Amino acid sequence: MMRKTKLSIAIATAALGAAAAYAEDKYALKSPDGVAFSDFKGYEDWSVVSSARTDEVLKVIVANPTMIEAYKAGIPGNGQPFPDGAKIAKLQWKPKKSTEAPFAVDVPDVFTQAFVMEKDSQRFPKSGGWGYALFNYDAGSDSFAADASPSDCGHACHVAVKAKDHIFHPYQKR
Repeated sequence: MMRKTKLSIAIATAALGAAAAYAEDKYALKSPDGVAFSDFKGYEDWSVVSSARTDEVLKVIVANPTMIEAYKAGIPGNGQPFPDGAKIAKLQWKPKKSTEAPFAVDVPDVFTQAFVMEKDSQRFPKSGGWGYALFNYDAGSDSFAADASPSDCGHACHVAVKAKDHIFHPYQKR
């Protein structure tokens, strides 16, 4: 019995170590332009801003407390910019048809990407104060990798909503 208990403890300790190593690896990543994944630590628990769907992915857009407070204060609708320290993440999954729901509904299947933005006017003056990065997830290896795209790639798309401080998604009523 003692041998089984020690083995169980060793297995549990190894699993926790592997989980910690995974978390460290994920948060050690930086985009080519210096946006660090560690700047978004805790994004898994941030408040939902909105959701979206394309033909390829389901998206949930979440934001840190600084950005949520700004949304609730009326930004960007009141013409004010988001403050430095505001952060937003677009989490993307491949969709699949639910086999359990009694109606037709797509649900998340495989996680694919975390597209992140952070407001720092000093670091990112050429892109409206926003830094952009894409972290791709590989389900096979259960790991993330920083996408090689430069930050101005994200900015190029977001210029279309410059009047809303480069943010597509409004904070949805609930």
